[in-house]
Amino acid sequence: MSDAPRIPLARPVIGPEEEQAVLDVLRSGQLSLGPRLGEFERRFAARIGVPHGSAVSSGTAGLHLALRAVGVERGAGDREVVTSPFSFIATANSVLYEEATPVFVDVDPDTLNVSADAVASAVTSRTVALLPVHIFGYPAEIAGMERHGLPIVEDAAEALGAVHADGTPVGGHGHPTMYAFYANKQMTTGEGGMVTTADPAIKARIDSERNQGRAPDMQWLDHDRLGFNYRMSDIACALGIAQLGRLDDMLASRAQVAAWYREALAGLVDRTGVELLCEDRGGARRSWFVFVVRVPRGVDRDATISRLAERGIQTRPYLPAIHLFAFYRERLGFREGQFPVAEDAAARGLSLPFFPGMTQDQVATVVAELTAVLTGD
Repeated sequence: MSDAPRIPLARPVIGPEEEQAVLDVLRSGQLSLGPRLGEFERRFAARIGVPHGSAVSSGTAGLHLALRAVGVERGAGDREVVTSPFSFIATANSVLYEEATPVFVDVDPDTLNVSADAVASAVTSRTVALLPVHIFGYPAEIAGMERHGLPIVEDAAEALGAVHADGTPVGGHGHPTMYAFYANKQMTTGEGGMVTTADPAIKARIDSERNQGRAPDMQWLDHDRLGFNYRMSDIACALGIAQLGRLDDMLASRAQVAAWYREALAGLVDRTGVELLCEDRGGARRSWFVFVVRVPRGVDRDATISRLAERGIQTRPYLPAIHLFAFYRERLGFREGQFPVAEDAAARGLSLPFFPGMTQDQVATVVAELTAVLTGD
């Protein structure tokens, strides 16, 4: 008997277009630093509405290079980067890579993003950059953070397709913005990421540093700066080009599945106190990456995950609070109670199965099983 869940947590959409695109690259014999790289970058940047994109091996690599490009580098004295404690750990890790200090501020209880006002309260003379996260695909208040005149690097790993209240796509303000293409994201290249920017100098620096510090006009073994092996292969770029071609359909499908969940969960919200992610407001529009609920207070979230797994429903906790990881406690002295909203979201967050092509019947099954687990029905 298979151990595979009846309904998995996530499932990428891969079809004949992706298969053919990858096969074409394999047959070309040019698997890296080939023509698909530039094509993918141009098409992706055009989608966001900015001039430049730099494809990299992962979203984490993109954050690291983007922070370096705006001046967050080792050897520059005490430097702080204001960011969110409620994110995937790569957000804060990318700050530590350059021996800067991540300064966390608590998140808004509705959006789960850091607000512009909260960021303002943490800015000091040591602050060298802001690193807001568009968590779960909801646009953060970037315009309000721009008033500080500090470099902003946006973590949009979960927000491809999201739109600010003024109609600008997330990333469209032109700040270096990182997108990630892991298999559960809005589109996938298997592994990989992209940094978009309006600044050609940032594009040039990221392109060099992702390729061991080599400039475009330099010979194979000639390097003029410290660099890394953060390249994206042409195979992955070809996959990304094909995925861009179906992105609108995948985003629409995700939005439909989210709408089905909201409708199906309405009764459980009233009955048990389960909490849903906030509705779009003020013209902002979420791009649906995951469908997360917060279990009622007093309910054992991890036991809920185990009981759902026994029923064939794959779920995950989303997300841990970064400052409570042992490494961050020991290195930076964080403790429980410092960021109560983030800690509560981390303790109660439960990601339900969610992917393009998920059917309304599957949604109904997930909700029925969750109802049974939470109510004992």
